[in-house]
Amino acid sequence: MEILDEKGRLFGAVNVVDALVVLLVLAVVAAGAALVLGGNDSTPDDSDELDLASTHATLDMGTQPEYIVAQLNEGDTYSPGGNDNLTVTDVHLEPRSNGDAAALLRVRLEGDATSESFQYDGAPPRLGRELQVVTDQYQVSGVVTGTGENDAVETTERQVLVEGTVHTDTASEIREGDTFTLRERTVATVESVEVFGTDAPDRKRVRLGLTLNARQTSEGAQFAGQRLAEGAEIPLRTDDYRLSLAVQRVGTTEPRGEPTTRTVTLQIEDVDPGLATAIEAGMTESVNDRTVATLTDVERERSTVILVSEDGDVYERDHPRNLDVTMTADLAVRETGGGLKFKGESLQYGSTVTLDLGSVTVEATVASL
Repeated sequence: MEILDEKGRLFGAVNVVDALVVLLVLAVVAAGAALVLGGNDSTPDDSDELDLASTHATLDMGTQPEYIVAQLNEGDTYSPGGNDNLTVTDVHLEPRSNGDAAALLRVRLEGDATSESFQYDGAPPRLGRELQVVTDQYQVSGVVTGTGENDAVETTERQVLVEGTVHTDTASEIREGDTFTLRERTVATVESVEVFGTDAPDRKRVRLGLTLNARQTSEGAQFAGQRLAEGAEIPLRTDDYRLSLAVQRVGTTEPRGEPTTRTVTLQIEDVDPGLATAIEAGMTESVNDRTVATLTDVERERSTVILVSEDGDVYERDHPRNLDVTMTADLAVRETGGGLKFKGESLQYGSTVTLDLGSVTVEATVASL
């Protein structure tokens, strides 16, 4: 059978022009149906996108137990419902003097934007508002202490000079390069160590230079929950020791003043002969292989005693046993605006100096500078 006959009919039955008209009508009907049913398409139009916004906030989680601190990680997420989402962008840990750790989280908040303010979980993230973070591993809550665009808690490296009295065994464990870590995060590094003798043989005074990973706030740098300032007590913990030390200076690991050497005369009165003869010229006190005191001369003479007779007469007599010891010593001191300092203490006429000479520790009075 021919497709078109001699009269131009399709298969001898339908006129070609009529067939084209029918096809045109069917195409128009199909297009109309697609337009009407287009609302069921799973791909949203740009006009259907939700009006979402985001901001960052700092959450003060307070002191947390170790098993919670161990689970806090950047990238943790939480959704309280709807289109609201919270993502942890930074974890900052701070030590506390009691051995615990406090946590601050920097989080990214996503929520609905309104004409008035950003909304997260039904309200703006105002300062003082408490927000929850819930994951498969933990559930905690924290107070909003700051907002903004930064995705990390603002920190700063701050050098400090600290000092304290510790047991002799503890002092021997402290080394330059020691680190204080919280969950593998370094919060303090020992840069310098000085150890001095005291009047107690089992106690030493340590002076350490530290670099701290401090938190920067509007009130200044903070560490261990307090502002870094002279007199502040801060913790230092390693596997070998746990210390609480007083800040002497902020911004440097060096003591005040210029180092120099001063020759002084020291005296000890009414000394037992055993101690007096144990003190010899050439003895030194050293700190980390640095000599801070050298005895260049030692003189001994009988101590005197005052006797009062029955008649009220006063007599000065030599003591039958005890001796007075006069020492000449070269001391490593620092000249400051407030005078001379020896081992961090004021050095002036009449002041007391403690020297750890190895086999003997003496307390002497400054007789001349």
